Amino acid sequence: MRPGATRSVVLASVLVAACSSPPEPVAPVAPVAPPATVIAPAATAPPAKAAPDRLAADSPRVTAGGASFTAPSGWAVTTQPSLLVLDTPEPDAHLAVFDAPAGSAGDADAAVTAAWAAYQPGFKRPLKLASPRPAREGWDERRVYEYETSPNERLEVVAVALRHGDAWTVLLIDAADSTMEKRGAAVQLVLGSLRPRGYARETFAGKKAHALDAEHIAEITGFVTASMAGLGIPGAALALIENGKVVYEGGIGVRELGKKARVDKDTQFAIASNTKGMTTLLLAKLVDEGKLAWDEPVTKAYPGFKLGDADTTARVLVEHLVCACTGLPRQDMEWIFEYGKMTPKGGMDLLGTMQPTSKFGEVFQYSNVLAAAGGWVAAHVVYPDKELGAAYDEAMKKLVFDPLGMKNTTMDLARVEKGNHARPHAEDADGKATVAKMALNHAVVPFRPAGGAWTSVHEMTRYVQLELSRGLLPDGKRLISEKNLLARRAPHVTIGENTTYGMGLEVDKTWGVPMVHHGGSLFGYKSDWLIFPDQGVGAILLTNSDNGGMLLRPFARRVAEVLFDGRPEAIEDVASRMKSHAAELTKFRERLVVPADPTEAGKLAAHYRSPELGELAVKKEGAATIFDVGEFTTPVGTRKNDDGTLSFVTLEPTLVGVELVVGERGGKRVLILRDAQHEYLFTEG
Repeated sequence: MRPGATRSVVLASVLVAACSSPPEPVAPVAPVAPPATVIAPAATAPPAKAAPDRLAADSPRVTAGGASFTAPSGWAVTTQPSLLVLDTPEPDAHLAVFDAPAGSAGDADAAVTAAWAAYQPGFKRPLKLASPRPAREGWDERRVYEYETSPNERLEVVAVALRHGDAWTVLLIDAADSTMEKRGAAVQLVLGSLRPRGYARETFAGKKAHALDAEHIAEITGFVTASMAGLGIPGAALALIENGKVVYEGGIGVRELGKKARVDKDTQFAIASNTKGMTTLLLAKLVDEGKLAWDEPVTKAYPGFKLGDADTTARVLVEHLVCACTGLPRQDMEWIFEYGKMTPKGGMDLLGTMQPTSKFGEVFQYSNVLAAAGGWVAAHVVYPDKELGAAYDEAMKKLVFDPLGMKNTTMDLARVEKGNHARPHAEDADGKATVAKMALNHAVVPFRPAGGAWTSVHEMTRYVQLELSRGLLPDGKRLISEKNLLARRAPHVTIGENTTYGMGLEVDKTWGVPMVHHGGSLFGYKSDWLIFPDQGVGAILLTNSDNGGMLLRPFARRVAEVLFDGRPEAIEDVASRMKSHAAELTKFRERLVVPADPTEAGKLAAHYRSPELGELAVKKEGAATIFDVGEFTTPVGTRKNDDGTLSFVTLEPTLVGVELVVGERGGKRVLILRDAQHEYLFTEG
């Protein structure tokens, strides 16, 4: 549920998709006036050498060198000498696939230089970072190149070099942040499907899964323990389920750095967006009882429901509230910055200011605010006379948590903090692991159906067992009908090549067998659960660190490897992520001045205000400059950008790297904060 920082979360997803298996969606937002500006930057397309072919459906393509990939529906493909250029429906984002003749490029650097020369002669953008990735998907060597961009450009410029034998294929990305986020799933489709000639993908289809005996359990738990040490994750809880029974559950590490209390099976963690699947269980229960229908307009169930676009409002059915398919983009900044003033009703009103940025059902766009509305609508149906928050808490307790035996699972953070719970952790700007403040995790409370649940791995097994049993409780009684439990897994929109999103659940067929799962991300907490339904196997991993995000996909891979004798990739994936993360942090720190340059800090106004995000006060604490937005505070550093602008960069662990660019509008000093698709102005006074 955690929002991405201003450095696009899509870039991170693209690099993971290019260099590993597809990631979970980031998987991680007070009425406003005027609404946030929607960013529509323009990049210059290269001159076309032939008429573009506008695709009516996802279509296979083969390069001159024999590499194959799938080009997304709605995109245009132009054939040029040694290049296939792919243009998004928007005019500001382009991908190019380049083939270097066998033996003509001695290494990745030479191949990338040749690719840019063919695509954009005279390309001279400074390289920020080049980093290797493990050999995968038939490629013998892979290397990712990230280029410097200034905040006001709002661009992502990336190259991915792939070698098969002595031939190189290079994929170039030259795209606006806004379109990269909007079309991120389609970009993942291209990257995830790009394979060399003749490569047959590994598949576990038709394989019999091993039993999770002591030996195989030890392989999984040992992998988690070793990975935690390398990634600097203080604590985790892990569970494994087979044929309806919990075969392992327990804790690894500590609840808080510097203290002795260990994580155990009853330690509570924030499970963030894993709450979404539990909220759709509530919706499924109401559909079973005839109180709702999946294909019922939301305005019928909750007449006050409204989005910023009337046409989209009318088209949203109950099943669309948690499907990430309506065209509504992430708009997380608004609830993060103003959560102290927010209520569930206020969150519903906030939806009325939010505009879709893509067509209904066209692309995967993840909206926490809309997903939260799914819980509020269900709560209103159950308890129409209660305040939405109280109604939701009561409905979840009586209809979902209590029947499942999840007696300690709660949305009450104050209650959690009094008991056995894991503290959040994150790295500071120098990469040192530290205990993080809990304050920002209070932001989810007014939107808790999308990410506010706290639970233990022991109680989480009850939920995963229900998914495996298709709605049956351990005693054989049915809680949810099989039809409506499985309706939550039905595809509403695609994420890349092999993954679809349903209602708060993903179905991933990357390895040839269906895997149902969902990830969760809050400040200082990362988690995932998964099931292989055809094999009757489930797994849960809860962590108390932002670095836990680097472990989630390798964990799923390791479970699959152990079950099906898969190629041993997970350990190498973790090592690669550790190395890349360290390199990225070193590069980030090079240009960062900490504490903030006192001369530049002295030029700031004492107070700023944003119509959408509220007040921002600038304070001094010794040598440090502090930005105080009321709900939270953060020290800031400074960085000079290539275009001559200056950014103040947040330093608070879990918030490291958010940029506010110094500017002037109408003769007044401003600080400009951006997410991928929106721009917010803090104006002095």
